[in-house]
Amino acid sequence: MAGSDLPSLGRVKLCDLIACEGLPSDSYKLSVSTLSQSLAQYSAAIIQFPSSDGALLRSGLDSAHLYFHQRASYPAADMIHDNESREWCKTSGYYADPQLWLETYDFRPGLTPTESNSGLEFPPAGLPDMFSLLGKAARDILDAITFYLNLRSSPFTEILDNVPLRGREISSSVLSVCCYGRPSFQGPQHHNLTTQEDGQLVMFSDHEHQVDKSLITLVKSDKAGLHVRDFHGRWVLVDGDLGPQEAIVYPGLALYQATAGYVGPALHRTEISNLQSNLYGRCCLAFKLMPKSMTSLNCSEMRAAGHGVEAQFQLPIPVDDFMQRSHPTEQLFNRHTFPSFNFPTAQDGRFSVFK
Repeated sequence: MAGSDLPSLGRVKLCDLIACEGLPSDSYKLSVSTLSQSLAQYSAAIIQFPSSDGALLRSGLDSAHLYFHQRASYPAADMIHDNESREWCKTSGYYADPQLWLETYDFRPGLTPTESNSGLEFPPAGLPDMFSLLGKAARDILDAITFYLNLRSSPFTEILDNVPLRGREISSSVLSVCCYGRPSFQGPQHHNLTTQEDGQLVMFSDHEHQVDKSLITLVKSDKAGLHVRDFHGRWVLVDGDLGPQEAIVYPGLALYQATAGYVGPALHRTEISNLQSNLYGRCCLAFKLMPKSMTSLNCSEMRAAGHGVEAQFQLPIPVDDFMQRSHPTEQLFNRHTFPSFNFPTAQDGRFSVFK
């Protein structure tokens, strides 16, 4: 895979990304290489879950449809969420952002959901099981990326939540059940229009360029609409051809910082056109693997592996400070390219990683 372009978004089976004791198998090396090359070219990749897990994801989306469909047409004032960065690790329960025409239910183990003034309500079903499934997948994907970068095993353990959480701990990672453009949701609904290559007009929200501050984000949607900017600056529809057990993965800003810019964050936007004719809008499950708030992001693991670390990444940054900072997107693309490694076989049978 080294040095060659992928003709389309890379597809990788999750089971092939799970590390085992001993030497890495050929299927593991090939899957890791495909994943990493796809992240380098498209800032995203397709992850194939086992069919049994696909059934859980499908039921999660069905539950999201019912949950948002029964909600009021406009949220109460205390449910309006302004994306306050100081509350990044405290969100739980239902929130709405009318400017984005977006409703969200955040599931964060260890934190009781925010109650609305309307009284008792039931959350979407199956959230603990989906959190566990996507959380384990995100960690396996993160470990695969660190293997590609020739880092030691599980180098980010110190900044990740305990598994399982200890007493009174609150999860830093979050599972967001999202709904875009629900027809019965009456928000200001300000949008921009942009033109696709085929000349059709496609509508996006005003805040169309978004970058997650996660390490890894996994997204499973019920219909196409997620666009990610590729290495050449083109917007690519990444979820237009997903099977029932497939999801999209992309890196976030925290991984960009922790890898000294070697793994670039995905710049993404969501299409919200042609949803008025749909009863439920566009629903998705989004899991964000987040670092713990009381830790720091540093590049010591990258230096230990022999990677060059530029001045802007030299000093450790407290996670809480990092999450509250603004990160202008135009600066994120003046960065390293994701390195192209291959896996040559040494005479003693071991595998090593080279640029």
